[in-house]
Amino acid sequence: MKKQYLLSMYQPQGPIPDAEFLAKVMAELGAIRSELQSTGDWVFGQGLHDPSTATVLRPKDGEVLVTDGPFTEGKEYLGGFTVIKAADLDAALAWGSRYARATGLPIEVRPFQGEVED
Repeated sequence: MKKQYLLSMYQPQGPIPDAEFLAKVMAELGAIRSELQSTGDWVFGQGLHDPSTATVLRPKDGEVLVTDGPFTEGKEYLGGFTVIKAADLDAALAWGSRYARATGLPIEVRPFQGEVED
């Protein structure tokens, strides 16, 4: 049985890198995704819009307050994620390392609870 892992990509606040840099990163990410798909270990992944597009729902006193913007202020924000299947944490960390090298960004690897069918 394989476990599913969330690979979270954290981006720094600030300007977006130039198109030439982004094209190289996207090509490398595309190659990693193709390899994951060929092994059957790709589940889902996508980039996210800027944190200013976020809406936070916060329970308070029996009501749910709706606020614009990210949950917390910070210098980094969740910019995208990928869900993969891997035999174990070491295998998931190997994929996460490839994403980190390709993007130059921090990648958090976290297992989902439970196992999935191969």
